[in-house]
Amino acid sequence: MILDGQVKKECSDEVGAKEVSDRRELSSGGILMEQYFRMVQESVEMIRDATDIEPSIAMILGSGLGALADEIEGGDKIPYENIPHFPQSTVRGHSGQLVLGDFCGKKVIAMQGRFHYYEGHTLQMVTYPVRVMRLLGAEILIVTNAGGGINTLFEVGDLMIITDHINNIKQDPLRGDYNPDMGPRFVDMSYAYDRDLINLAAKIGKEQGISLRKGIYLASSGPAYETPAEIRGFRIIGADVAGMSTVPEVIVANQMGMKCLGISCITNMAAGVMETTLSHQEVIDTARKVRDKFINLVKAIVAAI
Repeated sequence: MILDGQVKKECSDEVGAKEVSDRRELSSGGILMEQYFRMVQESVEMIRDATDIEPSIAMILGSGLGALADEIEGGDKIPYENIPHFPQSTVRGHSGQLVLGDFCGKKVIAMQGRFHYYEGHTLQMVTYPVRVMRLLGAEILIVTNAGGGINTLFEVGDLMIITDHINNIKQDPLRGDYNPDMGPRFVDMSYAYDRDLINLAAKIGKEQGISLRKGIYLASSGPAYETPAEIRGFRIIGADVAGMSTVPEVIVANQMGMKCLGISCITNMAAGVMETTLSHQEVIDTARKVRDKFINLVKAIVAAI
């Protein structure tokens, strides 16, 4: 079949428009940001219908640290599976629900279980709850994780205030299509972790007699643990703790104008630091052992904010 010039041009324009659309969808994990923002709004509407709590502080609780959510009073618990468009957690040690209520005199929302890139989620979906919690009213994000100690001065069971991070996931959750309703396109990460919150946490740790570490958190994609050679390289570039989370959420929280405080629980020493093998069970067991110390620290921080 032979096409005349006008028909050829129209076909070419249609193909070109589709190619551009396809590229945009692929670049943003298959979801255009306009659609993504509508999804976030639908999740927010469902949660508002389910609770009267208007949170000012959001908390993301890492592996084995979800017990803190049990301290929230008058909590409304919403399973992730009941929230439209919410991802589902597949990791042992992550309960998979939002808890909203009163905590040390503040209205809070806590993620009892988070999402990870290694589970197969796109980073847009890993960070989806951060956007939901921000639109619900949260202005501060306290993000916690279980990490492997790279700094040889650290010990298993230590708590570390995150002062900065290194993104070894090699992906950025802001990559792809852009919607100005989500915040600025280019986000300044000079103070990704709020200096006032860092100082407050350090002050409270001192008052409680906790030897809090300070340091840099490095996130890799996982789920394989790092090799000893990788850990030696990470130590050279300044990392103190290695993990598989936190960095994407903090990037998005900064885009959304939230102040962030990060706390790592050193649940094991990273590969090669000690003559032992690594396991997720060790992570869970150690987190449980330091649970009371961790909960008391976060309680005092929230009360003082």
